Order: sequence, then structure tokens, then C-alpha cells
Amino acid sequence: MDRNERRPPVVVGGAGPVGLAAAIDLALRGVATVVLDDNDRLPVGSRAICWAKRTLEIFDRLGVARPMVDRGVTWKVGRLFHGPRQVYAFDLLPEDGHRMPAFINLPQHEVERLLVARCADFPDLIDLRWRHRVVGVTPEDAGVAVRVEAPDGAYDLAADYLVACDGGRSPVRGLLGLDFAGQAFEERFLIADVEMKADFPAERWFWFEPPFHNGPSALLHKQPDDIYRIDLQLGPDADPAEEMRPERIIPRIRAMVGDRPFRLAWTSVYTFQCRRLARFRHGRVIFAGDSAHVVSPFGARGGNGGIQDADNLAWKLALVVQGRAPAALLDSYDEERGRGADENILNSARATTFMTPKSAMERLFRQAVLDLAADHTFARRLVNSGRLSLPCSLAGLSLQTPAEPGAPGLLAPGTPCPDAPLDDGFVLDRLGRGFILLAVGDTVVPAETGLPLLRLPAGGLAARRYGAGALYLIRPDQHVAARFPAGVDATAIRRAHRRALGEPAHD
Repeated sequence: MDRNERRPPVVVGGAGPVGLAAAIDLALRGVATVVLDDNDRLPVGSRAICWAKRTLEIFDRLGVARPMVDRGVTWKVGRLFHGPRQVYAFDLLPEDGHRMPAFINLPQHEVERLLVARCADFPDLIDLRWRHRVVGVTPEDAGVAVRVEAPDGAYDLAADYLVACDGGRSPVRGLLGLDFAGQAFEERFLIADVEMKADFPAERWFWFEPPFHNGPSALLHKQPDDIYRIDLQLGPDADPAEEMRPERIIPRIRAMVGDRPFRLAWTSVYTFQCRRLARFRHGRVIFAGDSAHVVSPFGARGGNGGIQDADNLAWKLALVVQGRAPAALLDSYDEERGRGADENILNSARATTFMTPKSAMERLFRQAVLDLAADHTFARRLVNSGRLSLPCSLAGLSLQTPAEPGAPGLLAPGTPCPDAPLDDGFVLDRLGRGFILLAVGDTVVPAETGLPLLRLPAGGLAARRYGAGALYLIRPDQHVAARFPAGVDATAIRRAHRRALGEPAHD
């Protein structure tokens, strides 16, 4: 407590998945952090369990995806039922040639354990402090002052930036008096982790009007160690205290899973909200994950969206702290992840309307869609049981250089890069450290761009996914910043690079 510690470039508030991922990403880019968390143990219950392909690709870059995939339950098939009838099934990754699966199910506390262990690989860059609670935040012109309460007393910590990853009830957000605008939904859901031996496949099963439950919807997911996640919609009038009684829960679970032994490992009754800050950056204080935006759990958009926040922010913050990019680059974090939050909130609101129609017209529409979806592909796109997390496109936003008509290639600027196998690994293994040019085949690349080059072999799966003759500028977060026409000169490439750094346009 009395040591004369060096001023850290970044303080991270919150040691959940988002805060830990941000700290690891910054460490990989050479930026030191102090991570503060008011707890001293991993959370109870599985909470977030579904981790999407793009999030796994980010975790792979951070060095934790392989043990996650080895431990988790891999799945890609979903089945949707209306009453006892299967309406349709879908495959989220029908094509081979990807290192990461479409989804894995792994409880949040296991993900956090892996992230904490990974933090230990950076003893000189990540200072992880448990039971250190943020109780004051004072923004300053050249940094931010953080007041911290710890078991041995209170102290002040000054940093260049504070990244608030402290959850849906964010103390940092409250200390700054920021409005968290949005909508609270009245529907109540019972969530249970049930331990049992069962032969249910590793798939997502969702029911509208389930035959085993007197409620509008139900959901089943398999987890490791014979744990199954069950969600049962209860309706807005359910009494949480009453519904949490085992004598209420056990008959509901038995009606769903049949006459087999099971144990309740963890249960909760919840409602959800869709809210967001108007801005995610407030000077030297930047919000990520649930502190910036919250959505419904349907569609797995909360945890996945938060990790994608960290992925978008870390490279920008590292470049700014290191003096290699202007502070204005951080405004693009708000622009880009604001779009992602809006997309997630819109999908959550639409899912709630479809799952719980409030008017005769909404009920008629849902019934017609479910009837048609069994035989007609177009209707399946209208079914919304929580559309599953997909990466947000950044097309048309300020860091991206629009592609000229006819420029070779398949990926629009703002698109996350697809993975594909190479002779010595995968494409994404070679991306994510900094800006890089990616060329397909024998595409001519001008000299003196000042950027490293990755050349994909012509004719392989990677070339088919990126497009013959293509030349791209790839950002440090594995997104396309620019796609160039044939014969492009070095000046145009440097101009696109400066734009992607948030620098003023000039030749």
C-alpha cells in the first residue's frame, strides 16, 4: 500500500470476461494495465454459456480458445419446435475449413478461470487486484484519477485511461452519473443448470408453446459434465420467490426431461433489459461490455458482444497510448461498437415481440410464420427465437476506405476476415498483430507501403473466400480496412492506412 508505484497507462475496472480479455489484448500489444475487481472469487452458476465463432477467433488470438474448445460442448445445429412438432432445423457452419466451430457451450466461470490463468503469463504487464473496489472517478485533461478501496485501506490511482468493464450495474457509470437509457421487459424466465445423464444431442432446441410447459417458450442447451441449461418462460405475473422454490422447479424440469434422476446445480428467475449508454467514450473513461449496453440472453449477444467490444478497443487504445495514433481514433470505438450494440438491441427487442406477442395481430403473424416455416424457406427468416450472435459489419463507417467499383475481391471494407486453412496453419494465425496487406495469388503489390505483406496461394480455399486478384488492408482486429483496385499505387495504400488510424486525410 505504501509503495511508490508507476502510473499505469490503463486501469481496467472489472475482472469479468470483457475486462480480462481487454487486459490480455493490451498486454499482447505491450501496454500495461491494473485490473481492479471488487470480488475475490469466480461467479456462481454458468451465466453466459454460448460462445460464437467470431468470439472464439478473438479468444484464439488471446491464447485461450484451444482449452475452451477442448473443454466445451461444440455444436452447430439448432432445432425449432412449435408444440411437439419440429418446424425446421438449421446448420450454422455447413462448410468445412474453419479452425473454430460455430459455437461452443462453456460456463462463464470456466472461461474466466482460463482468462485469469492467461493473465499470469504477463506478470510485468497485468496487475490483477482482487477485492479492490472503485469508489471514485475523476476525469482529468491528461488522464483519470481513480479512488480505490482495498482490504488494507483506500488509495488513489492515476492512469491515462480507465476502461470500465464492471457490468450491467456499473459503479463507474453511476459515479459519473450517466444515463443508461432503454427498455425493461416484463417477462420472467426460470433459468436452471440441471445435472443429469441424458442422450440429448449437442444442439440448440427451442420450443414455442412447448407441450411440457404451460408457458410461451422453452430452451435446452447441453454443457460439459452432464449439465444442461434449461430456460422456461414464466410470464410477467410470476412471483420470483415462489418460482425459486424447489417444489415449483422440480416438477417443471421433470415434465421436460422425463422420469430420470437429475440434480439442480443452479437456478435463477430473471427479467431482462435492453439499454445502452448514448456514448461509450467519455473522455479518458471508456465503457465496454454490459457497462455500456445490455440485451436479452436470447441469441447469445451479451457475452459475445462484450468480447467484440474489447477486440475493437484494445488495438486502438494501444496505438493511442503508445503515441502511434491520435486520440481521435478512440471515437471510432464508440461509432463502431455503437452500431454493434444497436444491432443487438434491435434483435433482442424483435425476439421478445415474436416470443411474447402482445396483440391479436402479433399472435396471428407468429402463428402464420410458424405454420409456413415448416415447408417454406422464406418464412424461416421471419422466425425469431433470439437470432444467434454474428459479427457486426463496419461497412461505411469512418475508418474504412470505400472500395472502388470493380476492385477485385469478395470482402467489403468493414467485414471481419474469414478463416481458412493454409499449409502452415490458418489465415487468422497470420492476422491480428498490426496492420497488414493481404494479397491473393500473384496480385501486384506496390513497394514502399511500409506495411508487412501476407500472400495467400491462388486456387485454395483461402483464395476462394477472399477472391482472386484481391489486395486488402487488414486492421489489427482482423477486419478489412480497404480493398484496392488493380494497379493501386503506394500513395493510395498509405492514405487508407492513415484513415484507418483516425488521422486527417492528406497525401
